[in-house]
Amino acid sequence: MDFSHSLLSILIWLPIIGGIGLLAIGDDEDTTSSRSSTMRIVALGMSLLTLVLSIGLYKWFDNDTGAMQFVERFSWIPALDVWYYLGVDGISAPLILLTTFITPLVVIAGWDSIKTRPAQYFAAFLILEGLMIGVFSALDGLLFYVFWEAMLIPMFLIIGVWGGQRRIYATLKFFLYTFLGSVLMLVAFIYLYGQAGSFDLFEFMNVPLSMTAQKLIFIAFLLAFAVKVPMWPVHTWLPDAHVEAPTGGSVILAAIMLKMGGYGFLRLSLPIVPDGSAYFSGLVIALSLIAIVYIGFVALMQKDMKKLIAYSSIAHMGFVTLGFFLMWSIAASSGAGLGMTGGMIQMVSHGLISGAMFLCVGVLYDRMHSRQIADYGGVANTMPKFTAFMVLFSMANAGLPGTSGFVGEFMVIIASFKANFWYAFLAASTLVLGAAYTLWMVKRVLYGEVANNKVAELQDLNQREFIVLGVLAIAVLLLGLWPAPLVDMMNVTIEQLLQQAGHSKL
Repeated sequence: MDFSHSLLSILIWLPIIGGIGLLAIGDDEDTTSSRSSTMRIVALGMSLLTLVLSIGLYKWFDNDTGAMQFVERFSWIPALDVWYYLGVDGISAPLILLTTFITPLVVIAGWDSIKTRPAQYFAAFLILEGLMIGVFSALDGLLFYVFWEAMLIPMFLIIGVWGGQRRIYATLKFFLYTFLGSVLMLVAFIYLYGQAGSFDLFEFMNVPLSMTAQKLIFIAFLLAFAVKVPMWPVHTWLPDAHVEAPTGGSVILAAIMLKMGGYGFLRLSLPIVPDGSAYFSGLVIALSLIAIVYIGFVALMQKDMKKLIAYSSIAHMGFVTLGFFLMWSIAASSGAGLGMTGGMIQMVSHGLISGAMFLCVGVLYDRMHSRQIADYGGVANTMPKFTAFMVLFSMANAGLPGTSGFVGEFMVIIASFKANFWYAFLAASTLVLGAAYTLWMVKRVLYGEVANNKVAELQDLNQREFIVLGVLAIAVLLLGLWPAPLVDMMNVTIEQLLQQAGHSKL
């Protein structure tokens, strides 16, 4: 049976329905009970089924067109000309595949470690998965906004219910930062609706706008997406959210939700307000370079493993926004395309690497209930399998050739060099800083003499943990050694986006 005409709706609503089903099954904190086993199997089954179905996006995707594919369009609110309008292209399809790939790993990772309200925990992740796919699929502005705001609710609950001691502070800070930025995006949508008479994103792209209007709309979009990325200086919510979130929450936050800021720039800012994007491109490049260099030094100072990886995420996401906005500083179109392609690859790669790093910290925390680097030392002596995985992911985080962490960063650095030597010099500093803070953590946590009795008693990876980290290791190496399938999927769409962003509306 051909599901291609309704595939996106299935991918959105299947995990949401699965999450609602888990809430109906209810909780049983006795992990050996039949209801507890059923609940976990349903959660894993729904996430795996969504993953299997999402493979259809890759199987049926046409790399030779930049047009939207798998389109679904039904009237939703006729009085306002609002549509349930879905579709994907070479920008959104890889991010949906990343979402469906990461979610089952999060479910497996939390299989035994979540003791409090496990049904609600897994339900929150399934519902969040569906809403995130909705963000990447929506082609109607109001539908996009509904998915964008709705996904805050399950993440708010994940941090607020299953987080650490300061979880209420962290979750309120996360919610307020992201919500306030998103309200400005809604104001921009309403203005564009008044000009276009529709919330259709393609109508937004075609409507003529004055330079003043484009500047104001870009600022509204910038504040919404910069918070989500997050860019300096609106990044301060992220370390708090990561430190207090449970392991699964940190993985989804880093691997998927941060990417929505970058996606927003590509889907909305560049094609809808090209002149505004060009005007503010220097500002975005400057903020990106500050994130890469300054936040790299901040990461060097961290004593908490989660905080170190959180700041590392901010620095690496600086490469994404840098790559996207280099096009106006590069004379040759090939260089502009290289930067944008590198930014996209960096988004996917960072999703894999940061998710893996947070899972590694989760493995250690489950055993010792500490994230402080000073509490460890000599872990390699008692956990050799774990050490092999953590070293691999740490090397990928530092941009080691042969891993996915190298591909996107290298492409953005080359594009930066075509734009400005100093852009490239500052961007390339991450190869030193990234290695410094990552290897500093690895050395102190994994190597040396066994630091204390708790480390001496550590047990190596169990089968479940080995599978999760092993799958991520394969993905990191595969993308690093063979990025061609991902590049081929994105190429035509990025070329089309470069033409849209380079075409003035004035």
